[in-house]
Amino acid sequence: MNSRFKGTGVALVTPFDKDENVDFDALASLVSHVSEGGVDYLVVMGTTAESPTLSEAEKIEVLRFVKSKNAKNLPVVYGLGGNDTRALVKQYQEFTENVDAFLVVCPYYNRPSQEGLKAHFEAIANVASKPIILYNVPKRTGVNLEVSTVLELAKHPNIIGIKEASGTHVEQCKQIAEAMPEDFLLTSGDDDLIIPFMEAGGHGVISVIANAMPRQTSDLVNEMLAGNLEQAQEVNTIMVEVLGLLFVEGNPTGVKALLHSMKVISENVLRLPLVTSSDSLYTMLAAAGKKL
Repeated sequence: MNSRFKGTGVALVTPFDKDENVDFDALASLVSHVSEGGVDYLVVMGTTAESPTLSEAEKIEVLRFVKSKNAKNLPVVYGLGGNDTRALVKQYQEFTENVDAFLVVCPYYNRPSQEGLKAHFEAIANVASKPIILYNVPKRTGVNLEVSTVLELAKHPNIIGIKEASGTHVEQCKQIAEAMPEDFLLTSGDDDLIIPFMEAGGHGVISVIANAMPRQTSDLVNEMLAGNLEQAQEVNTIMVEVLGLLFVEGNPTGVKALLHSMKVISENVLRLPLVTSSDSLYTMLAAAGKKL
């Protein structure tokens, strides 16, 4: 496993101004906030970035800007996925930006078979200039990357790990951990399951809440990596109220409201079809965040 991706990755939001343009000043503030907060690596253009609503030019502009503000030289993972394998392979062949790894979500809407999923990821891994991390998130894609398929893909030299976000199915994490290669990365995509996920054999998290609470998230993950379950549970207790609110109205609706209340980003703006949080949720998130 590449140790650079062990620990806490943060799936960066994309701040927008009042006119729904990318707010680069707010993005600079966010990168500084999470970097100083102790995260181990940055994830650009994940789900939390509202990537489906950004143009290809905007995505590259955001990537370049994040790298320019990456004062701690943290590893950068870039989300590049899709549901048209041929078109995606072409994108990878033409991709010239320097990143440390790619995060590749399961193809959505098509609902391919396990054999189709395997062939899709292998086609990308064969042409990607950097290692790829699989991203399994059935609640968004409509298909689950099964354990046997993950283990087959783990044999590919350019597939180094998986972000596993199958929700309450920690059992799936256990099964992967028991049979995966020693150097394979197993990271959580569910902030509320960090402790059970890492108890089951996981190596960390690619986190939403780390946008707003990077220090607490990093402390929680580091305590688990050190085998300090009791201390990790203490940190989790501090975070639990915010975690209970963060996804009530979807993601990144909750975390953008929290970041705005903390004045990390200037505007609480999302692009349709996503909308801002209700006033009641904003008030509760702001109050919970203030306690911290």
